[in-house]
Amino acid sequence: MKTIKIKMLGFWPSLDLNNNFIINKLKKSFNVVFSDNPDYIIASCFTKEFLKYQDCVKIFYTGENICPDFNVFDYAIGFEYLDFSDRYIRYTNYMIPEEYGEDYELMLKKHLVQENFIKTKENFCSFVVSKGSGNVMSEREQIFHKLCKYKKVNSGGRFLNNIGEPNGVKDKLDFQSKHKFAIAFENSSHVGYTTEKIIQAFAAKTIPVYFGDPNIDKVFNKKSFINCHDFSNFDEVVEFIKKVDSDDDLYMNMIKTPAMLQSVSLEDENMKLEKFLIKIFEQPKENAFRRDRIGYGKLHCDNLLDLYYKNSTTTNKWKYLKKLYKIIKDK
Repeated sequence: MKTIKIKMLGFWPSLDLNNNFIINKLKKSFNVVFSDNPDYIIASCFTKEFLKYQDCVKIFYTGENICPDFNVFDYAIGFEYLDFSDRYIRYTNYMIPEEYGEDYELMLKKHLVQENFIKTKENFCSFVVSKGSGNVMSEREQIFHKLCKYKKVNSGGRFLNNIGEPNGVKDKLDFQSKHKFAIAFENSSHVGYTTEKIIQAFAAKTIPVYFGDPNIDKVFNKKSFINCHDFSNFDEVVEFIKKVDSDDDLYMNMIKTPAMLQSVSLEDENMKLEKFLIKIFEQPKENAFRRDRIGYGKLHCDNLLDLYYKNSTTTNKWKYLKKLYKIIKDK
């Protein structure tokens, strides 16, 4: 079994480096060794330390709305709808079985309810967000405040908490399941950027009020949720929510509609990712490089690396990261 030396960088703190959706797939075919002198870097978006490793094959994973920079990375796993030979695969974060497998399976069964199901809904609408967006009111804040003028929206997250649990609810699924609707807004809007928020709302057998991916209805059945992109403004969204809220038959028709246009197998999607990864690592390391390491690609990486070192002592790391992300996205 081939030995591969790997370093993982920039993932969320709760990720178990020895037991996760990437490493578990690789362990089936390779002897995985974690090393500070790696041949391969697997990096996510919460660091730029990967810039220092210039002689490694680099694979980028993002769970955020960030387009991969293929001048920096050889391969990428993300939300974008891209066709880039063997260098990219679209793999939405709600497909991670270790994180959202249970939610996904519940979503697929969300329409299997009894006629008296609506009587189990004690509350109007839920809202679970951990933090705000700063000085500018985000779209999800706007819809929250507009809906609150109609009926109370129970905010169970740390942000705008109004249920007496300032640290947020411990069981999001249970909390959402007590409500008829759930605000399921992404933190930004971009084609392809669809996270776990909508599937968790479906899993709770509630109607998601969604904003984020403008093409969300290519995957999810538009008759099963309220897509804010179908309306001219949030005032129209609120009026439609009022209509559904006051019409039990309409509400139940939406609940009884399957969430997805076509059921997508979690197992199949993860097998595609596994095959993508195996192709990278089964070839000789030198053959696995895809980025330009000689011309403009190298110049681009050198400029980013120079910026990294200039900012390496800053106390405000997030200010630096935002600046660097902007440069990458502008490219």
